[in-house]
Amino acid sequence: MQISTLELKEAVRAEREASFFRLRGGYPVALAGGVWWAALGLAGYRLHSHSQWILLTFYCSALIFPLAILLGRLFRINFMADRTAVSDVIFPAMGSMLLFWPMAITAFWVYPELVPLILGVGMSIMWPVVGWSYGRTALFSTHAVVRAVVCFGLWNWMPAGRFTVLPLAVSGIYLATVVALIVASSKSRQRAR
Repeated sequence: MQISTLELKEAVRAEREASFFRLRGGYPVALAGGVWWAALGLAGYRLHSHSQWILLTFYCSALIFPLAILLGRLFRINFMADRTAVSDVIFPAMGSMLLFWPMAITAFWVYPELVPLILGVGMSIMWPVVGWSYGRTALFSTHAVVRAVVCFGLWNWMPAGRFTVLPLAVSGIYLATVVALIVASSKSRQRAR
């Protein structure tokens, strides 16, 4: 049996939509990012050097995903077990996000104050693709664009806050995104669709 391109597009759209509501937009992942960035912002006030902050950031970035899994279990959103035809795009998107690490490491050696900007923008690269997988490209792309603009602005016009205010601002953007995801994926929104 052959299906038309139009039927295939509709089937993929329906699957993305169902996944968005079933997984509540994956908000535990965004919440984990918000917690991680908040911890970095607070660490910026406590640590004695930028090098300590950067090393903490490099070593602890691997904790975001386990924290997301833990939060997913806590909120009963098992995004790891959810398999759809489009979910295979998530891991390549995460992989592409890792391509900014050579810049971050080089900045650490050459100009450490660039690291918060590179991390703030670089770690948002996967968001538009994740948004596509949920059928919410605009919402997730808005997160990435706002984050890039805010990081750029704070880094350039508030240099004293590069290791404190910038990560706290990223955390705030994550938390605003979490609220938007919870609202957009609510039962009432699902029924309205």
